[in-house]
Amino acid sequence: MIGQVRTQTGRLPASIEALPKQVPPAGDLVTLLPRGVRVYLTDIGAPETEGETLAAARRLQEAGCVPIPHLAARRIASRDALERRVGRLAEEAGVMDVLVIGGGITPPAGPFSSSLDVLETGVLDRFGIRDFAVAGHPEGSPDFTDAIALEALRRKLDFAERTNARMRIVTQFGFDAPKALAWADGLVRAGIDVPIHLGVAGPAKISTLIKYGTMCGIGNSLSVLSRHGGGLMALAAGYSPETVVGPVEERLRTGTPGPITQIHVFPFGGLDKSAAWLRQRGSW
Repeated sequence: MIGQVRTQTGRLPASIEALPKQVPPAGDLVTLLPRGVRVYLTDIGAPETEGETLAAARRLQEAGCVPIPHLAARRIASRDALERRVGRLAEEAGVMDVLVIGGGITPPAGPFSSSLDVLETGVLDRFGIRDFAVAGHPEGSPDFTDAIALEALRRKLDFAERTNARMRIVTQFGFDAPKALAWADGLVRAGIDVPIHLGVAGPAKISTLIKYGTMCGIGNSLSVLSRHGGGLMALAAGYSPETVVGPVEERLRTGTPGPITQIHVFPFGGLDKSAAWLRQRGSW
């Protein structure tokens, strides 16, 4: 069983997501983010973002943070393109950890239809990358069934075990904590006993979260958010991510083991606001 991880405050530690162009200069990063924090660099598929991602990863390294670029399998045009991208990230920016995702476009831009296709090339291992994250979907996905998702996670775990790589799951953000906890427990029962970093939307207006939640296919979870919202006053005041994180940490306080070892924050209300919340609550 994967052990729970807590900071000295008893709070779950946190990583954060950012668009490459949102990552400020290293001098500003040292006051915004703590050293050692994982920062996931989103791949939105535009050709110019490859250079932006490389530059952002360098700035993060300079500030003592850990850059974790997304590799979106279905957006990669060729094996050569994959090798070039991974090679530059590893050799020019010191990247040693990545998030490998499907990419969500049809048809694929190149030969890779899934994250496992990218993993199986051996390119990550060739450049010394032995840590990788894959996506999890506690709320389900409009693109595949829960059974297909479970089988895909089993195959990725098999790959990690065969290659002595370290795998973890980083989930899509959601608003239904009990459902996320039940999903995580179900993975353990199914033999997928790896660390889970639970996706959480950072502080933001509820109207913003509804927009992104609808885009990301978590409509069922939005009904939970609307119950927390409670009307026009809440829409003006915003949403608190504690409604999601609180129940997970309450389980920690009871001593009940579980695979959720971190939270992963999507800063829809801005990096500054999410960073301030994480520092205030003791996750950073």
